Amino acid sequence: MSVTGAAVAASFSAAIAAGHPVDFEMKPTLADGLSVPKVGANAFRIARPLVERVVLVNEQEIALAILRLMELEKSVVEGAGAAPLAACLAGKVPELNGLKVVLPLCGGNIDLNMLGRVIERGLASDGRLCRFTAVISDRPGGLARFAGLIAEEGASVVDIAHDRAFCSEDINTVTVHCVVETRDEGHIATLKARLEREGFQIG
Repeated sequence: MSVTGAAVAASFSAAIAAGHPVDFEMKPTLADGLSVPKVGANAFRIARPLVERVVLVNEQEIALAILRLMELEKSVVEGAGAAPLAACLAGKVPELNGLKVVLPLCGGNIDLNMLGRVIERGLASDGRLCRFTAVISDRPGGLARFAGLIAEEGASVVDIAHDRAFCSEDINTVTVHCVVETRDEGHIATLKARLEREGFQIG
């Protein structure tokens, strides 16, 4: 069988490679239920003959899986419980395509503050939240024109901040840092292309 693990907490993969439990240098992960710096000797001895491979997922993939479960299944699942769905959504188990698959969603122990951050990361990973910078005119109407073009392309401004101290040499321009809501990655590309055609420097 296959099991799913967090890429930044891959202690079981390390144990398989070494042939025995070893210490793994951990990094923070959304899947804290999988965050074990060293696999237990008994757990490894029991599981090793049954596990054919370990599928590792990254933090963006876990965040997107949590978001999908909230949107589509109306279920709040912690990172460890969402890891199997993350592997499926990321296309890391193509042999399951077209099959009926059961994914046990075990665990809803996720902090509300963490959940808010996960939602934002999931939206960004899904192409529904985009951050970029632009150089715009600092004259009256400059920001209005810029925001109007964003609206024309069907995007919505979430946050915008002016940066006059570290902008270009032209005193009549200003750098703005923008966060906008979009539909997907294609929408982001269309929006940026439109702004560039209108003469804005996008970064």
